[in-house]
Amino acid sequence: MASCRQRASMCNYFDCLTNVYRCFVLGSCPSQSAADVAGVIFSGVCGLLSSKDRESVPAEFSVELTCISLTLVEKMTSSLIAESQPPEVRLYCIEILRVLFQDMEFMAQLVHHFRTGDQIISHLAAKSVSVNVCYHLCKVGPVSPVWQQKCVQAFHSSPPGTELDACLWSLTDVLKRLLKGGHQEILGKLLAAFDASISALCSKFLLERKKASDLVDFTSHRHWTTTFCLLLNLLEVLTASSLACGAGVCLKSQRLTHLHSSALLTSISCTSDYFVKKRVLLLLKRAVLQSSGEDWALGGGLSSGVKYEYFTSDLNILAQSVLAAVNANWLQSIQVESASFFGGTRHVRGDEGQKPDCVILRAVSLLLLKSVELHIQTAEGTGVDSASEVYGCLQSLWGFLKRCSVWVSEITHLCCWLSLVFGEQDDDMMEAAKALLSIFFHQRLSSGLDDFHLLEAACASGCNPHCHFLLLLQSVSFDHSILLDFLISTETCFLEYFVRYLKYLRVDWQGFIVTCKRIGTSDSHLSLPEPLTCSCHSDVPAPTYKSQPLVEKMSLAAGPRLVEYDSSDESDRENMDISEDEPGASMCEQGRFDALDLKEDTSGPWISVSPKQHEASESTGLLSEPGTVVRGQPQGPLLKVLPSTQRSCANMASVSGRATCETSSRAVLCLSELREVVTRLQRKKLFPYNPSSLLKLLAQVEKCSHQQQLS
Repeated sequence: MASCRQRASMCNYFDCLTNVYRCFVLGSCPSQSAADVAGVIFSGVCGLLSSKDRESVPAEFSVELTCISLTLVEKMTSSLIAESQPPEVRLYCIEILRVLFQDMEFMAQLVHHFRTGDQIISHLAAKSVSVNVCYHLCKVGPVSPVWQQKCVQAFHSSPPGTELDACLWSLTDVLKRLLKGGHQEILGKLLAAFDASISALCSKFLLERKKASDLVDFTSHRHWTTTFCLLLNLLEVLTASSLACGAGVCLKSQRLTHLHSSALLTSISCTSDYFVKKRVLLLLKRAVLQSSGEDWALGGGLSSGVKYEYFTSDLNILAQSVLAAVNANWLQSIQVESASFFGGTRHVRGDEGQKPDCVILRAVSLLLLKSVELHIQTAEGTGVDSASEVYGCLQSLWGFLKRCSVWVSEITHLCCWLSLVFGEQDDDMMEAAKALLSIFFHQRLSSGLDDFHLLEAACASGCNPHCHFLLLLQSVSFDHSILLDFLISTETCFLEYFVRYLKYLRVDWQGFIVTCKRIGTSDSHLSLPEPLTCSCHSDVPAPTYKSQPLVEKMSLAAGPRLVEYDSSDESDRENMDISEDEPGASMCEQGRFDALDLKEDTSGPWISVSPKQHEASESTGLLSEPGTVVRGQPQGPLLKVLPSTQRSCANMASVSGRATCETSSRAVLCLSELREVVTRLQRKKLFPYNPSSLLKLLAQVEKCSHQQQLS
């Protein structure tokens, strides 16, 4: 029987490849020999047809032949990687690929199509190349020198265009496949081969000069946006690889997102393309959250848990770049369009009431909040006074949200913005709540305010943790089963946030009750007019925070997470255990509002709080009870406990009313039901980690509620 190649007509070529493709779908071997099929594929990709065939068939048919040939190569190689075909079909595919890539030097023909003007053919060639490179790396060993040389050359010298795009896409796809397959050793060797060329490419696209005019000539290229977005995809994969490889690999290319964070922020201001702005913001958001690759990791989790050498310093570079940009009015350059709908998007108008693009709002908010949190964590060690900068950044964020969001502009209580902006995205909301909790603890330790005035100041800056928690409970209708879902979920940091908040709740129960009154008497989440006050006459003047910073010098050190969320192992008892003798428990029993007042004496003594003790307590990742007095250590900030403050506390402890009782009772009931169901699951050994310490915290909160009812 004459071979397909010998019958060399365009239609016969097409029929042959179609038949082969159908056989692979059905899991059977075609009637043609592997060498004949390889010859047809090679002719289809390289265009080795007779002049008679070219004249008799339309050009579109030739393009289709090339496309099906490239697709067939990609499908055969993918089936070998997945081992999804019967043994005889796998041997047939291996023989076809051997003939193509060894006897016919097919790789050189594939990379030649990178520069073709037809973007479909260029992309299909890149797909065929990437899957073949990955197959050889995992099954055979060496990387294709032809592909590597083409990519390195393009990264160093090619302008934005189809060739550079194909090289960027193919390398990104290979790295993704290696990451998802857990091939860290192979990944490290491949990155080392491309490290210098990738760094050189980023230096061309991400100029460090701050003026927008410096980028005009480069961004004016008509193909720039496509190439730039592909570079952003590569940067995210490189950042994800640094988390996956941990301490094993630490190359410059893996740190480029952090090292060029200032230039990435500048690119947002320079480009007029909205989707490019959004793509850069999402890249930076995932970098600061250490969640790069979450869109394509398929729930597997890429983080190894071990951090590379420059991990902390790189995060600090990113955080400082964000804060510097915000101080330079960077937020003014960010425009927010309407949320996408089926017909496209429209610009937001103030009188239309359209919902803004919450993806942008969440990205900007989280990027700024996490940067502030990182800044707080490192400010104490550097001796930098972070108070003014933290306050200024928060005010800039509120201004941005008001400018870009119709419904946010109607808020009179800033603590509500958290639920409104992040209500549709649980993981982002928990990250934001955790960051705001850290910022609040920083204010608490450094402001020198009693708890009453501290909560007023926190509401003025949108950082009251009681408000955030109560609004969260309201948003889930006080349903304990949803909190249980959060606790056992691997997709949010709710456990870490919840434990830290419960530890604070034990100390400031009266502040929680007052906040319940404010939340409970509100008609809506948009407007919470009830003031955070009590019916007393305090000698301590209520501070004004609209024109002065809330916080001073001290900062809150941050520790490691309680558990790794990609693991179901038991949480560390050493980190989770809560001592029965901790001051927080005794403070709940005494019903004191001022967390720093540990004495029965009402004469208003000066007491000292040691920063070193707070630093040590935070090293475990859990906030130890604030307010522990270290006697004989005057180096801590001195806070005056006035008799009038104690009168204020007593009055606030007696705040009651139907709204307060309903809100607080529903909240306590929700936590009580949560404790009961977690206890049952623990007894049946169905809970994914050891919840003993969490249960102890929940029991202590219930005890505080019981004592409140008795008082």
